[in-house]
Amino acid sequence: MKTSSFIFFIFLVCTFITCQTTRQIPRDYHQQEIFSEADTLRGKLSPERTCYDVRFYDLKVEVYPTTKTIKGEVDIVFTATQNFERLQIDLYENLEIDSIIYQGVSVAYQRRYQAVFVELPFIKKGTTDQFTVYYHGRPVIAKNPPWTGGFIWTKDRKGTDWIAVACEGDGASIWWPNKDHLSDEPDSMMIRITVPDHLFCVANGNLTNTYPVDNNRRRFDWKVSYPINNYNVTVNIGDYVNFSDTYQAADQTTMPLDYYVLSYNLEKAKKHFQQVNGILKCFEILMDKYPFWKDGYGLVETPYLGMEHQGAIAYGNKYMRGYLGGMIPSDMDWDYIIVHETGHEYFGNSISCNDHAEMWIHESFTTYLEALYVECSASYEDYLRYLQVFRNRAYIKNQKPIVGPLDVNYTEFGSSDHYFKGSWVLHTIRHVIGDDDLWFKLFRDFYRHFSMNHVETDMVIKWFDQRTKVNLTPIFQQYLFHPAVPKLRYSLEQKGTDLILTHEWMVNEPKFEMPLLVGKSDNYQRINIQNKKGKSNLGNIDRADFEIATDRFLIDLEEVVE
Repeated sequence: MKTSSFIFFIFLVCTFITCQTTRQIPRDYHQQEIFSEADTLRGKLSPERTCYDVRFYDLKVEVYPTTKTIKGEVDIVFTATQNFERLQIDLYENLEIDSIIYQGVSVAYQRRYQAVFVELPFIKKGTTDQFTVYYHGRPVIAKNPPWTGGFIWTKDRKGTDWIAVACEGDGASIWWPNKDHLSDEPDSMMIRITVPDHLFCVANGNLTNTYPVDNNRRRFDWKVSYPINNYNVTVNIGDYVNFSDTYQAADQTTMPLDYYVLSYNLEKAKKHFQQVNGILKCFEILMDKYPFWKDGYGLVETPYLGMEHQGAIAYGNKYMRGYLGGMIPSDMDWDYIIVHETGHEYFGNSISCNDHAEMWIHESFTTYLEALYVECSASYEDYLRYLQVFRNRAYIKNQKPIVGPLDVNYTEFGSSDHYFKGSWVLHTIRHVIGDDDLWFKLFRDFYRHFSMNHVETDMVIKWFDQRTKVNLTPIFQQYLFHPAVPKLRYSLEQKGTDLILTHEWMVNEPKFEMPLLVGKSDNYQRINIQNKKGKSNLGNIDRADFEIATDRFLIDLEEVVE
């Protein structure tokens, strides 16, 4: 065995053995789950990944609808964070690498599942350099987009090719070579897509150039001027027409709104997309101006439901209210996909997590933004009604913790609790704090402090915990790291005109305590309940009038009748 091959083998063995994270996140619930070497290579930040920071991708892809194949190349510009001679990129095994070129010379590489280890000459820490990967093949076809990733090859109703890609969870390496880890985003990017000349291609950022190439084909060059996570990089190809609008921020600056829709849906889209201005206004009030201002805001009609592709949001809700006409209360009239995916421009695209196990940072905050949009555009009572939909329809399952195991690209949550339950966690925290002025200030400050950055669960908890007088850490930990929500075991005793409430939390976190609103619904009392049996005299309340504000706290109840 050659020395280099032996070292490579030892690296793989060590990577597999040391797949446990060093971060202090409880993982007991997930210890029974089995993860493969491929999971670890995909999800872990190994030395071959941490040794370099991607600065820029220049992606060039030729798309062939007839054969459902692609041919591409990508220049990867990086800065070395330490001395190294080998780095890892990622590309699905069904796509073939033709060559990897460094300074005009083909270099060696080794594949291990979807990981590709590239051998380079000695690279010194601090060096900025680049290499190019050439590849081709038939990318994975998405079986159920956007929940399972890949290319979507379909036809519009006129029989014209309509092509798109969605790859969250599966990763961008399902169709192009890159460092496929959420923690590393390029500072900027070029996306150059060549398609048959009767089709139009929409990608992220701003369209900088189009020009014809050989054999009746045309290339579209799109420039992304902000950091972008890899799964947000997208292409949409079809019989698109463009129309525009303008958004004016509170500071009087303006931003273009660009919409790309199938030609026969133009008039319908012009009317339906008028709601975008109001959505952006609410989110600006709640957080800040749209984060990718120079690249503008865009919606692109797609053959699948939707995805938060940065600056080119995939829209497939068929110009209907709610979620394909349903989910939201019948007296509400707004498009779920536009609201949700626009929210992701703030949480997911501007503020990002480092690991799919912590995807709640994207999804819980964005789902909560839906409710805040309802409150902003309607009322607090409507906000409560919208959130109640998630509980009335049993969207919250409590089967697994919201936070998954790290370092294995975990996407098997088993439910949508990182959406719906997570939104209720934030809703609960708001009412635990019990001061809306403070809550909205914290929410706004949190976004502005971490915008265009990556955060982790412990950073979120610490941020909110340190800025309130409530011990939020065990509350967050109970909701995020355990399947069960807090259960309140209680009993009632009428003593004359006074009502005595005996109470105790049934939870996993030993330091858990949390206030609740109890008593008459038109005049709730706020009492703090600890993780041990206690009593509270609620005063002059009839037992029949007693309520617990379960519309404001995500809890289970167990009444003990004595």
